[in-house]
Amino acid sequence: MVVLDSLIVNVALPQMKTGLGLSAADQQWLVNCYLITFGGLLLVAARMADQLGHRRVFLAGLAVFTLASLVGGLAHQGWLLLAARTLQGVGAAAIAPCSLSLITLTHTDVRRRTHALSIWSATSGSAGALGLVLGGILTDTLGWRWVLLVNVPVGVALFTAAAGLLQPAPTAGRTGFDLRGAGTVTLGTGSLVYGISQVTTHGWGSPPVVTALVAAAALLGLFVVIEGRSRVPLIPLAVFKRRNVIIANAIMALIGAVMTATLFFLSVYQQQVLGYGPLLTGLALLPMSVVVTSGAIASKTMLAKLGARTVLIGGAVTTTAGLLWMATLPVQAEYVMHILGPTVLWAAGISVMTMPVAHIATAGIEPAHAGLASGLVNMSRQVGGAIGLAALATVAATTSHGVDVVHGYNVALTVAAGIALITALLALLTPNT
Repeated sequence: MVVLDSLIVNVALPQMKTGLGLSAADQQWLVNCYLITFGGLLLVAARMADQLGHRRVFLAGLAVFTLASLVGGLAHQGWLLLAARTLQGVGAAAIAPCSLSLITLTHTDVRRRTHALSIWSATSGSAGALGLVLGGILTDTLGWRWVLLVNVPVGVALFTAAAGLLQPAPTAGRTGFDLRGAGTVTLGTGSLVYGISQVTTHGWGSPPVVTALVAAAALLGLFVVIEGRSRVPLIPLAVFKRRNVIIANAIMALIGAVMTATLFFLSVYQQQVLGYGPLLTGLALLPMSVVVTSGAIASKTMLAKLGARTVLIGGAVTTTAGLLWMATLPVQAEYVMHILGPTVLWAAGISVMTMPVAHIATAGIEPAHAGLASGLVNMSRQVGGAIGLAALATVAATTSHGVDVVHGYNVALTVAAGIALITALLALLTPNT
């Protein structure tokens, strides 16, 4: 549910726009408000689980996520749908780290743990790949509300099963939570995304944009100060003394930006320019989804044979090539030439990049900081996705020629190709572990 909901909404955006009278910026925020709260609260949720119990926090997150899905599915006003998506992100932040921790901490036998983790990874990969397809099916057959309402029966069933079957995992004892840190980094990121998203409407020098960007700088600066003084910091600043941690998280943020923005543009382009329905949009991207899943599975073998840096550079260069091809989208597209070819090439590159980045980010990290390093990578991906989507959507809007929005999409995809190439250059600075 958590992985799928970061993508499934994309296909339903045009129907949501029509049904609730949403603006283009509102469509963007339906994706971003989920990513911001998800990424911003991920680490504090993981720390709360360590101290309060993973099973307890998992159940709480599941309840919040399910309730937010119900509210969003029944919403008849845009602001309520945005609020529900934000609350979904809060629930997702609790579910994601706890689901993994419950597996690793309760499966003490190495073979059983490996088997359980392989199921967990396969589920995550397939959910991401099928998000657009399932979103298209639900939107086309039942309407956009079921993109959210489908979580309700699943959530209730999961809560019932988890409450009865999950065993409590060991906890570290209560040492406190860095709620100030979590609050400032989430609000700071939200202000940054809001400021960037308002450029198309008000311009860079306008009071709303300047105020939001100044607030973002102040809040993120305050976050650094809080982390340096906190007894139980959300992110101990000492972890950034390792070059591989800094570079890996920068790369993961850029990957999040490229992936989130690309999928957003593809979905909107097919429906609002080519006139595809939600179902056809999902099916058109099905080959890409299959390649994403296959690449994620293959990256484990590639990592062992070639090393993290080599796989990462190869993936980044392939992703760049796919985006440059994709940046030639016309108003009247030929499926094989303009959608199938570039999306499959893009997927082949982007799908193999996540595992080597995670490997680089955690290489040589002390056991006490291993969970932090993993959580930090996930946070970078979610927050990078939110900021990247806001920035690239602004690029698309400001470079569109009147009603010719396709030109703006192509410019934004070209910029995304540049971002992908930067990840290859950053990868050169990492060890080939």
